[in-house]
Amino acid sequence: MLVTLVIILITAGVSIAAFKNVRLLEKLILWPPPIQKKGEWWRLLSYGLVHADGQHLLFNMITLFFFGSAIAQIFTARLGLLGFPLFYASALLVSILPSYLNNRNNPRYRSLGASGAVSAVMFAYILLAPWSLILVFFIPVPAIIYAIVYTAYAVMAQRQGGSNINHNAHLTGGAYGVLVTMILLPRAFPQFLEQLAHPHFLGL
Repeated sequence: MLVTLVIILITAGVSIAAFKNVRLLEKLILWPPPIQKKGEWWRLLSYGLVHADGQHLLFNMITLFFFGSAIAQIFTARLGLLGFPLFYASALLVSILPSYLNNRNNPRYRSLGASGAVSAVMFAYILLAPWSLILVFFIPVPAIIYAIVYTAYAVMAQRQGGSNINHNAHLTGGAYGVLVTMILLPRAFPQFLEQLAHPHFLGL
């Protein structure tokens, strides 16, 4: 819980500061020209510390709070105190790489928000507990059902385009979270299949 709270507090603090400080926002946001021309590679991580608005920040941090603690315990037990922060930071990097590489010569492209890393944490949790209930607009939904709908929507929205939401980062982050968890816990995928066959939320 402590590791997750530290990440949330740092992200919230920097994001709120950037709401009032445009120069700080411009220094941290993912923007290809400074990376390509000035070597400001930190932007491939720092973009996850800033958000578009309070709603964007609140949604990501609430999601991280609910799923992060359980996943942090697993990564800490296996890799030590820095296990979860390293997983989270690497998810920020991996989730944005496809979008960055596709837009590295596009001076108008910008991206911000921790959604890719949060998706990695959320999907890692879903892999381990597919039938747990997730509140979606205060309606309890089985995690695996939410994952299927979420993924289908993100794929469709990414193909259609015309949105400021980086659905590709969500998908890449989710896939990364599942892959890393399966590497860390080799029994995770067989147990996932076994749990799918026994939907305990139905009382079966």
